[in-house]
Amino acid sequence: MADADVLRRMMSGQYRSKDHLIEIEDKFFSNCKAKGYPEKISREIWRQMESFAGYSFNKAHSASFAVESYQSLFLKTYYPLEFMVAVLNNYGGFYNRKVYVNEARISGGNICLPCVNQSVFNTSIQGKDIYQGFDCLLNLEGKLAHRIIEEREANGKYTSLENFVKRTQTGIEQVVILIRVGALRFTGTGKKQLLWAAHLMMSKHKPVAASMALFETESRKPILPPLEGDILEDYYDEMELIGFCVTGTLFDLTKSDYRGDMPARELHLHEGKIVRVVGDFVCEKFVKTKRGDLMKFGVFLDAEGRFFDTVHFPQSLAKYPLLGAGVYLVEGKVVLEYGCPSVEVIRCAKMPLKPDPRSE
Repeated sequence: MADADVLRRMMSGQYRSKDHLIEIEDKFFSNCKAKGYPEKISREIWRQMESFAGYSFNKAHSASFAVESYQSLFLKTYYPLEFMVAVLNNYGGFYNRKVYVNEARISGGNICLPCVNQSVFNTSIQGKDIYQGFDCLLNLEGKLAHRIIEEREANGKYTSLENFVKRTQTGIEQVVILIRVGALRFTGTGKKQLLWAAHLMMSKHKPVAASMALFETESRKPILPPLEGDILEDYYDEMELIGFCVTGTLFDLTKSDYRGDMPARELHLHEGKIVRVVGDFVCEKFVKTKRGDLMKFGVFLDAEGRFFDTVHFPQSLAKYPLLGAGVYLVEGKVVLEYGCPSVEVIRCAKMPLKPDPRSE
């Protein structure tokens, strides 16, 4: 029993006596030999026990983790949209927010920009509509976000731009953010017209406290010429204000419409072949080879929103480095490991994006 306890503690990383461990190992092989077990099998069993020691932990932890894993698996399988909304609202996970929004989209969700008449502070779900919360806006004041919600709950939905400004006492800078991100689209008026109207209205009149307004009044609306919207401007606004495209993807901004020889879901059919794939960069991991050279593992999303992995050996990495966020054209050989495909990169490069029309 004493030897068994030492072995247990060794496998859980709690034992530090090297001499005693060697003694236990010798005793294990000696006993196996005495019982007539083949040496090859004995050594394989010991190897597996040693490798298990690298990630073992106690029974209470493993049991609770198993329960949580099965519960999460059930929720993700049968309530995928609600599950992804919960992940977004926990502000956790390995990947950035864009990846979880993408997962919700390919699971059948309609991803909606923040709306002053629908959104709450966090991400919320209404049927299949997933509304981004005010928390996703990088430069929106938290106090204003809560004030928008509280005023709406107390006195009903906002009816116009002027009604919104009067009731929330919002300054022009914050109004501009909300207009540019599409949070006042309920008005049915284009963003450019709303921006003009907001500047004209707020430059002439000082805000009046909402509690002082006895009757709802609307000031005279300026007559504005028709101003055409630009979907490309919307994408760049979303990238600036949220950090990524919500109504589209980064693929919508590339100059080229080329999306690779095949989608990621077909890579396993091309084992050993040289292919070209296009992916939106997600993350990377540095490792060192036995010689001490740097190499990388990359993760990308294809145009369908599905993952594929890349392997960048030192030689190709030196000539064709990964340069952070962007859409990449990747050429390489498809390899399968345990049935999962990855691309051993021969060369790769960022694809150019369409110029930002807002700066023209």
